[in-house]
Amino acid sequence: MAHETHASPVTKVRSVVTEHRWARRTLIVASLVFLTLILILPLTAVFVEAFRKGPTAFFTALQDAETFSAIRLTLIVAGISVPLNVVFGVAAAWAIAKFEFKGKAFLTTLIDLPFSVSPVISGLVFVLLLGANTYLGQWLSAHSIKILFAVPGLILATMFVTFPFVARELIPLMQEQGTGDEEAAISLGASGWQTFWHVTLPNIKWGLLYGVLLCNARAMGEFGAVSVVSGHIRGQTNTMPLQVEILYNEYNFTGAFAVATLLALLALVTLVLKTLLEMRYSDEIAASRRH
Repeated sequence: MAHETHASPVTKVRSVVTEHRWARRTLIVASLVFLTLILILPLTAVFVEAFRKGPTAFFTALQDAETFSAIRLTLIVAGISVPLNVVFGVAAAWAIAKFEFKGKAFLTTLIDLPFSVSPVISGLVFVLLLGANTYLGQWLSAHSIKILFAVPGLILATMFVTFPFVARELIPLMQEQGTGDEEAAISLGASGWQTFWHVTLPNIKWGLLYGVLLCNARAMGEFGAVSVVSGHIRGQTNTMPLQVEILYNEYNFTGAFAVATLLALLALVTLVLKTLLEMRYSDEIAASRRH
């Protein structure tokens, strides 16, 4: 009676890897073609159009008063909203990962809400809440407090669409780490703040930097929400993405693509820093597991 031979799992895996090279090559080529059409060519077109009339025209466009105001306002909005989201993100992640309480699942759902809501709708929410025809809007107007169509409105809208980034990076990281280190520190007499600064924060530093990086990139590139609450007041409430739209609609292509180049450079820098952080974080995890 003939004996049946069964290939081991290792043999099966090797056969799949070595015998179907055409399939892998096809997938690689398809991926490269897709990335070229969707990512590389558009980015290249932005830089080509920005410098089509030469470097002088490019830098002259960036020195325009309204463009410079848009760049400055973008930095201000990101410089305020990102630190506030860091504080909220760390607090929310700490509460969700380290404690058990009623409403924990609901809080986690609320943190994810901006991911599922259109940015335009997010901006519209603030208009419906703080508009001139609302009770709260009338109260603000009576006390000479201007939020909509001003910098505070831009900050609120940006905070709303970006606040999940830090929290969502830290929650799974802190849940994986558990509470053992904090409990040990407290048992040795450390206070809550000492435990946070000397135990929790060093353990989450790379995840925190990663979340801050993504949050800042989204804050500086946000269009939909800030477009609704800005009012498009030239030189006052236009951020860089809004300025690109205005310049393009006015057929000022050099100016529009010059500002778009700055946003593209921000995206590239974010990508490089993101890769470096991922490598550094992976190395640290591997080192901790070895020890």
